[in-house]
Amino acid sequence: MPAAAPPPRPSESIPDVLAPARLGPVRLRNRIIKAATFEGVTPDALVTDELIEYHRRPAAGGVAMTTVAYCAVAPEGRTQRAQLWMRPQALPGLRGLTAVVHEAGAAVALQLGHAGPVADARSNRLPSLSPMGGFNPVSLRRDRAATREDLERVVRAHASAAQLAVEAEADAVELHLGHNYLASAFLSPRLNRRTDAYGGTLPNRARLALDLARAVREQVGDRIAITAKLNMTDGVRGGLSLDDSLQVAHWLQEDGSVDALTLTAGSSLLNPMYLFRGEAPLKEFAAQFPLPQRIGLRTLGRSFLRAYPYEPLYLLEHAQKFREALTLPLILLGGITDREGMDRAMAGGFAFVAMARALLREPDLPRRIGQAPHTRSRCTHCNRCMPTIYTGTRCPLIGPR
Repeated sequence: MPAAAPPPRPSESIPDVLAPARLGPVRLRNRIIKAATFEGVTPDALVTDELIEYHRRPAAGGVAMTTVAYCAVAPEGRTQRAQLWMRPQALPGLRGLTAVVHEAGAAVALQLGHAGPVADARSNRLPSLSPMGGFNPVSLRRDRAATREDLERVVRAHASAAQLAVEAEADAVELHLGHNYLASAFLSPRLNRRTDAYGGTLPNRARLALDLARAVREQVGDRIAITAKLNMTDGVRGGLSLDDSLQVAHWLQEDGSVDALTLTAGSSLLNPMYLFRGEAPLKEFAAQFPLPQRIGLRTLGRSFLRAYPYEPLYLLEHAQKFREALTLPLILLGGITDREGMDRAMAGGFAFVAMARALLREPDLPRRIGQAPHTRSRCTHCNRCMPTIYTGTRCPLIGPR
């Protein structure tokens, strides 16, 4: 069988991934975005020097924009207590972070969202919210079914958080509509069996996601860019389907509420490795928990941390369906580690690419790719970085910072 033809090189019709580009009202120095990955260095739910340094490194390393994750819009919306949440006390630290990243030549996005059933109520000392209520495997407590008043408050909180992002001189916000966080949980038929205006039909299940995106656009206008991270599929039986996700993407496009979509997949609640691919670091995850939970994880964890083979551009097949159906700029995520993959994304019509794990090991990878296009990432996709979120997210293969 003859070898597959190499992807086309950038031309007049195919953008150069390393050339400047516009994202809504923002001009970026290239088309490489550092994807949101929880940093694990905000013990008081405020910006720290460690958080600033975490984002300075990829900014100095050549990305166009780095994404601060995860900026919860409400205290109960944190995945755990030691996580940044958006309130006036956070503003001075956020301004310091944006100033440092801007000085390094990159833009800053703040990822806004509400963790919903992915929140650890025990850690937050506040009830977690979900579409239906019930037992939560994250906190081993019961969720509270979100009321209409809760959801209207969450929508307002997104708008307020976006306003704080403007005041912090951030360049963009990313709305978290994926991974079965609150908005994504409402989109899921498996998790949302409500019979009110927020359940049942897809327009009802999408109401929260669409409302919060509209509220953010109304609040900030075109002062900053607005993107959304949307699940293409939950990766679980009975979850959000590709067809339903495509329809939600169409509604977001018609509303004009976002400038681009980041296409993602998987459920932090039910099937996290569907997003990450590669090895499932069960032993390392179990070591982070007290003894009873540790034993349970090591015994039953393979049903939760299911391993999926890693391959380059592993979300491309699904993402191409969105590219064919939409005119909205799209950001391709998943298995992008080299110039070849970036060029394939550009040739496929994607406006930007997003990188995460590879930048933990080599924050200067984009700059080095620009200097030597055949540069290869040293990331092994072992996913042992994932359990380090409890002690400061890093690549364990290069030791502590």
